[in-house]
Amino acid sequence: MAVRILSSLRSVSSSSASPSTGLYCRWVRSISRIGASAAAEAEPVTPPVQVDYSQLLIDGKFVDAASGKTFPSFDPRTGEVIANVAEGDSEDVNRAVSAARKAFDEGPWPKMTAYERSRILFRFADLLEKHNDEVAAIEAWDSGKPYEQAANVEIPMVVRVFRYYAGWADKIHGLTIPADGQHHVQTLHEPIGVTGQIVPWNFPLLIYSWKVAPALACGNTVVLKTAEQTPLSALYVSKLLLEVGLPPGVLNIISGFGPTAGAALCSHTNVDKVAFTGSTDTGKIVLGLSAQSNLKPVTLELGGKSPFIVCSDADIDVAVEAAHSALFFNQGQCCCAGSRTFVHESIYDEFVEKSKARALKRVVGDPFRRGVEQGPQIDSLQFEKILKYIRSGIEDGAKLESGGERFGSKGYYIKPTVFSNVQDNMLIAKDEIFGPVQTILKFRDIEEVVQRANSTSYGLAAGVFTKSIDTANTLMRALRVGTVWINCYDVFDAAIPFGGYKMSGQGRVRGMYGLSSYLQVKAVVNPLKNPAWL
Repeated sequence: MAVRILSSLRSVSSSSASPSTGLYCRWVRSISRIGASAAAEAEPVTPPVQVDYSQLLIDGKFVDAASGKTFPSFDPRTGEVIANVAEGDSEDVNRAVSAARKAFDEGPWPKMTAYERSRILFRFADLLEKHNDEVAAIEAWDSGKPYEQAANVEIPMVVRVFRYYAGWADKIHGLTIPADGQHHVQTLHEPIGVTGQIVPWNFPLLIYSWKVAPALACGNTVVLKTAEQTPLSALYVSKLLLEVGLPPGVLNIISGFGPTAGAALCSHTNVDKVAFTGSTDTGKIVLGLSAQSNLKPVTLELGGKSPFIVCSDADIDVAVEAAHSALFFNQGQCCCAGSRTFVHESIYDEFVEKSKARALKRVVGDPFRRGVEQGPQIDSLQFEKILKYIRSGIEDGAKLESGGERFGSKGYYIKPTVFSNVQDNMLIAKDEIFGPVQTILKFRDIEEVVQRANSTSYGLAAGVFTKSIDTANTLMRALRVGTVWINCYDVFDAAIPFGGYKMSGQGRVRGMYGLSSYLQVKAVVNPLKNPAWL
């Protein structure tokens, strides 16, 4: 086994955290409060797993990097090394792409019936469900996210995504099209070929599922590069895919760094399509490399600075909790975090006070401890970046209501931070902080908040809290974003498409829309002789 479970930490059953109800809302209700000081002073919990797989996965086998190099994967709770992982580079990418190309051109995967492919994906989902606890443990250890969040929400969602796309595998088909003249016209929906995929560190397995599941369902082969901060869980679950019958070479996993392994994958002329999730700046590089090589199509899911709009008629207590969740979930490390909280001036002061009180109650500590809501940031670079933004908010004149400093003396923990009196021109209101920093801004009317909410280069998501259906309808159409949540936030489902406007990306993941980027559409035209009908 890649990760062997030594004991179970799960406190509630996975069935109590239905993925369809949102990443956060069910899970947070299961939190049992513990004192923040206790969480801060306690020694780190020894994770209930051990890591056995740290090599590259190429052509169905775990192998060392061609260079023999490794790099450390760190525990965000302590900064200590969890494991040394094979460091893939361009030569390893070449090996993986060659295996994927052979598996696509000569192997059984694209030639299987769609039903046979779906059965393999269903078997994998069943097996992953049985290994929920150990997968969640390695995910929490490597990324710093709360174990309860991983075990009760995220891994069940990964299972659900694979079952969703397994169900789609034998329902992908073209059309018969009536045309002028005596011709039979049809379209074929064909797998695009070898797909290159790059996943981020904030939701390693969840976004793995958003990319790998639709690609495989369509009959493609995959070379996936993990984030260098979180390489471990993808190796484990990919081994499970092999165990249920995925042919060698269909899925290959490369761990390594962006400028070497990532660039080589995007530039490779034998890769037919690239899917990337990460920062907007890196997305531009991915797009450029893909265009300069063989003009391969690219799907990008990038950054955001999403508005969370609380209207004057909103239920304040519900909106405060939802805004808190929208920002602080996953340590604030969410591309769609509701990171600009716009509150109507008539309820602003009350909202700020209640948001401050909620942030002060948030339980920060070791992600393996029961009841912890917030773990450490991913690494020292992100930790320092967030603290720099907090300092800039103070210097720019925003009012620090809570937090604003390190939590504890070890690891990359930051106290939940709330700013009020935030202005649109402040860095904390413009830049994607990607951390536990809530900025609360005041607005007067709908026209104003629409203009301010849209005055950003991003367009990933938005939240709207109001009791008025007319206000909701106005805002859902006016906001230039890919997802609008009304009186809720972070409701994710395998069937709901996700993606952004403007510099938040291009294309969509999840749902039936997530299939289109992994398919080519071919038109086939045949002449008809003496047709009985047209």
